[in-house]
Amino acid sequence: MRFSVFISVLRSLGPVVIGVSLGFTLSLLSVSWTEETCLVVGSGRREDVTSGRDGLLKGARKPNSISAANDADSEEGFEPRIVPYKQLQPSAPKKVFRAKYISTELGMRERLFVGVLTSKNTINTLGAAVNRTISHHFDIVVFFTGLRNRKLPHGMFVVSHGDERLIWNMFQTVKYIFEHYINEYDWFYFVQDDAYTEADRIKALVEHLSMDRELYMGRPEEFIGGETEGKYCYGGFGYLLSRSLLLRLQPFLENCRNDILSSRPDEWLGRCIIDYTSTNCVGEYEGLEYHHYELGKNSDPSKEQSEQFKSALTVHPVSDPEQMYRLHRYFSEIELQRTYDEIAKLQAEIKNVSVVAFEGNRSAQWPVGISPAFEPKSRFEVLKWEYFTEEEIYSCIDEAPKCELRGIDKLDVADVIETAVQELNIKYMPILHFKKQQLINGYRRFDPTRGMEYTLDLQLEVVNQKGHSRSITKRVHLVRPLSLIEIIPMPYVTEATRVHVIIPLTLEDRSFVNRFLEVFASNAFETSENAVLTFLFIYDPVEAQHVNQNDIFAGVKAQINAYEHKFPAVKIPWISVKTDTPAPIKFMDIISKKHPVDTLFFLAQVSTNVDAEFLNRCRMNSINNWQVFFPIHFQEFNPDVAYHNQPRPATVDLVKEAGHFDRRSFDEACFYNSDYMATRSRMVSDVQENEDLLEGLDVYDMFVKYSGLHVFRAVEPALHQQYRYQPCNPKLSEDIYHRCVQSNLEGLGSRSQLAMLLYEQERGNST
Repeated sequence: MRFSVFISVLRSLGPVVIGVSLGFTLSLLSVSWTEETCLVVGSGRREDVTSGRDGLLKGARKPNSISAANDADSEEGFEPRIVPYKQLQPSAPKKVFRAKYISTELGMRERLFVGVLTSKNTINTLGAAVNRTISHHFDIVVFFTGLRNRKLPHGMFVVSHGDERLIWNMFQTVKYIFEHYINEYDWFYFVQDDAYTEADRIKALVEHLSMDRELYMGRPEEFIGGETEGKYCYGGFGYLLSRSLLLRLQPFLENCRNDILSSRPDEWLGRCIIDYTSTNCVGEYEGLEYHHYELGKNSDPSKEQSEQFKSALTVHPVSDPEQMYRLHRYFSEIELQRTYDEIAKLQAEIKNVSVVAFEGNRSAQWPVGISPAFEPKSRFEVLKWEYFTEEEIYSCIDEAPKCELRGIDKLDVADVIETAVQELNIKYMPILHFKKQQLINGYRRFDPTRGMEYTLDLQLEVVNQKGHSRSITKRVHLVRPLSLIEIIPMPYVTEATRVHVIIPLTLEDRSFVNRFLEVFASNAFETSENAVLTFLFIYDPVEAQHVNQNDIFAGVKAQINAYEHKFPAVKIPWISVKTDTPAPIKFMDIISKKHPVDTLFFLAQVSTNVDAEFLNRCRMNSINNWQVFFPIHFQEFNPDVAYHNQPRPATVDLVKEAGHFDRRSFDEACFYNSDYMATRSRMVSDVQENEDLLEGLDVYDMFVKYSGLHVFRAVEPALHQQYRYQPCNPKLSEDIYHRCVQSNLEGLGSRSQLAMLLYEQERGNST
């Protein structure tokens, strides 16, 4: 009985006893772990030390509270501490490389490179003919030859390899491409100089080919002998190579030179491409064909009527330059006619589509295919019509009511009238025939969206088929549309170039020196502009004899010393010359010899205000071995005329009442010394025959007649010149003297200002 009661109690209390025992056991175990983990403090550092057998306790969880050795240390452990905020120091930004051109940074390349294989004997004949027929169609045409000829045709880019061996030249040509152009072009076209290339068709073919294709395209030819399988491209008709294919070939080019033996350069290149890239020559790719035509001996291109000839990309062989030019004329006529036919087809389609438009035929602009006329949004944007006759125009630059029609304007009017009569005859022939009698009225305006518009009232003699004639008046409308705008590639220039400002001084120029130095010092000396000022003191023979006793430029030299003392980093050199005829070229000869060949000159007058803005444009518009810059300065009017009975302003604004752009003056010029020296050397033979030539030309005329460079002439708003009466030397050429006189007359004032002075003078005389 007692045993059964004990068993029942044990059953009810057993789980409680077991739970309590297990809790005590686990708590003791936890205390043992905690006591084995302690905090060691010393030597200014704190370390966690975990003991355990063979590192078995390293993974145990650390308790939230840590027992310390004494209460004081325990209290210090719980004191709050303020951790100072340390701002994260930004790391130095990584310098990003920026290319000079967007195309370089974006990896953009030109489409087609053209290489012409020529020789020493044919470069002046067939090579020159190839250059004249295709160079203006492509971005670049390079002629590759062996030995350099002493006399090369003008305007050709020739690379000489120094050896006439054909295989060696081919190897060096491909190597040259790898070194200079492989990253600039997507396609490479090679052709011999005895082949005519229809440039537009080659360009059209390349435009339809993907740049990532490994393509070797031309007229396929089988190898003669040997064990090489496949086909190479015959060099006579030219061939296309993709950049992707050349990049695959590049590592093996040296192997090709050593391993492949051949007598023909095109066959050698074909073997190299097949051996190392497994690419054969193809004449057709994805529906695009490489058309070619083999020309017979003594054949006349004008009599060739086959479709194969008319659609050819290249024609080979060409025997002489005359045949090359005849081929070029023939294919140009074909392309021109195709263009006219396409224009007529498009115009007809536009007319047909416009019929079903909402406004009917009125929706088609006239002329068909030309941009619509400009629509002004306010009265200030209304385009002005100019009235003209065959002899005069009633819209003049100097605000005159009418002026003589001459120069390019006269040629333009004559061409428009002739075109109008021709179009009338085309429209009404053979029923009527028109002959011009006279132009009654003419109107023209320039529309920036479409071109020059004309309205002509013509008096015509009309003759019918029976021979009867009468005089009628006919109004016609014509448009000379804007042609395709071409962006001319220009060499890279920088604004870091130092400008050497050259100021010639005569006795009459001394009064302007003080003002010139003040302006130049504020714009150049104080801002540390990269420019050097040089004065050229011009003495006549009498003044030069008394220079030690009475130097006419002593005051100017004292001013120069004062500015050098004020700006220690500035040096203002000066040069003295003696002459009785102050010719600009003679002065520049002296200055040129005293400066390096890469010097950039700015030749100016002492009455010119020079600022940093213009100096930058001088740097950008003057390109060594390419272009010289002759700015047109803003010439202030005579203040006694422009501000008659009015107070003179402190500063002169760029308005027509204050001055004008002096197109008669060529005194300011920006050019490189190397360009001047090269141009001057071309004058030597002419100067020997005519010693007065140096006095009869100025620097502008010299560059125009002898340099072959681009002579850039443009108005320059940042270049002001104070009013001065320019003394004109009658010893110079008649043209220079006449320009000087005209510049003085036009610089007095505007027509309205001069008319007002005359009116006041006459009214005063009458009273």
